[in-house]
Amino acid sequence: MVRYRVLVSGRVQGVFFRDACRRMAREQGVAGWVRNLPDGQVEAVFEGRPEDVDRLVAWARRGPSRAAVADVAVQAESPEGLDTFLSR
Repeated sequence: MVRYRVLVSGRVQGVFFRDACRRMAREQGVAGWVRNLPDGQVEAVFEGRPEDVDRLVAWARRGPSRAAVADVAVQAESPEGLDTFLSR
């Protein structure tokens, strides 16, 4: 089990990034959450099997079709044992 905190910048708000992220996470069996930040970034926590979390991080580098991802910062954290994925 791994956990990554991910900060995504670019045109990532108002393009259904959070909804698409939630759907992708559930398809991959990844737990965690995603939210918009006041500075225009999207912050997410992905927790699950390493290969599933890696696929979700790779997706975040592209985002949904209307997004224009400029940068993705990834920080490893200690897993908390989350069991669902929420959009905040």
